[in-house]
Amino acid sequence: MTREPPLPPGVAARVAAARVLDAVLHHGHSLKAEFAATLPGLADARDRALVEAICFAALRIRARGDAALAAWMPRPLPRRDAPLRALLLAGFAQLDPLEMPAHAVLAATVEAARALGRTHQAGLVNALLRRAQRDGLPEADWRDLWPSWLRGRLVADWPGELERIVEASSARAPTWLRVNRQRGTRDAYRDRLHAAGIEAMIEGGLDDALRIDASLPVALLPGFAEGDVSVQDGAAQRVAGALSPASGARVLDACAAPGGKAAHLLELDPGLRLVALDIDEARLRKVRATFARLGVGADARLLAADATDTAAWWDREPFDAILLDAPCSATGIIRRQPDVLLHRRERDVDALVALQARLLDALWPLLAPGGVLLYATCSILKAENEAQVAAFLARTPDAAAVALPETFGREAGAGRQRLPGEAGMDGFFYAALRRAA
Repeated sequence: MTREPPLPPGVAARVAAARVLDAVLHHGHSLKAEFAATLPGLADARDRALVEAICFAALRIRARGDAALAAWMPRPLPRRDAPLRALLLAGFAQLDPLEMPAHAVLAATVEAARALGRTHQAGLVNALLRRAQRDGLPEADWRDLWPSWLRGRLVADWPGELERIVEASSARAPTWLRVNRQRGTRDAYRDRLHAAGIEAMIEGGLDDALRIDASLPVALLPGFAEGDVSVQDGAAQRVAGALSPASGARVLDACAAPGGKAAHLLELDPGLRLVALDIDEARLRKVRATFARLGVGADARLLAADATDTAAWWDREPFDAILLDAPCSATGIIRRQPDVLLHRRERDVDALVALQARLLDALWPLLAPGGVLLYATCSILKAENEAQVAAFLARTPDAAAVALPETFGREAGAGRQRLPGEAGMDGFFYAALRRAA
């Protein structure tokens, strides 16, 4: 059996990016899942970072890329040429907005066309990329990417904010780091980054956070494999402070995967009696891997179970604090998950709102009197956030909201809401709810 010869440098990354984009754009696959399946197959960390950068950029400029194809081609690409469309969008993204050297983009992308079995279309790829290099991509209306139902909800929820939300959600997200205080200080780690030629900024009010205003492969972060640091947006890092369990408290993370927030709680207090729950055993393995890398959670209980079926997993010992980072529409993190605009449907939101309510009702009786449940989402839709919490408080006599400071975002009913890009962070909602003693 003959083995395929290795692809030339740079070509493998373009092939991988085209395949990921084809799966996401034309087959309804999740971008996160495609990255998880594809990136480990690339040995070079730089290639893995390049694939991520190309895919994110291609999805962000999809409307402009499609406008270019419509203007520059005599007829629309047929369905059988969907992989070619994905490759062309990847090529356009490398030229604008990634601004990579044009000669390298053209050479590697044309070779990628051949590697994908499209030798007969290599000349077309070359011609279209050269035109994009010469003329630039045409402008396109951002509304072509944002579904009408989502625009309507955002206009109703946040009057006058729609274009700012879209602009922030279309921008490249910075890299936020969380320094593991069990292994060092934030300032010391910043010095390590500086020595490695990486400049990072300190953010007020986040004791473990650093922000790098560029995309950065984790392989380039000093001590990442050893657990010195994690990648976690500043908005997600605020969760630990909002919950703020007492030392040694019994804490439930009810939707724990992939484990970043639970790990942060354990970094702050290794003595917490933590139970990490997730409905999917495969996702729970990611929690175990996160804990192992960071050197935390040796005594934590990890359970694969449905959080709403408490009779199947709860041991009847109340929790002092519960984190419910609920399944949501992810409309606050479109800059990190641009495929949300492709795959999310309005009916999905209605189903998520119902699930969030079931989770709140099921978990509340597990909370000790005087304990706090933190309800959090990465959504910016009021139905999942402000209205969800208001409905819960209305039907739960022994629940009361705990005021959170302005650093958690703008006031949103009983909680706080951050919109995408505010303070450089993702869109996020927080509501702290205390059970009456």
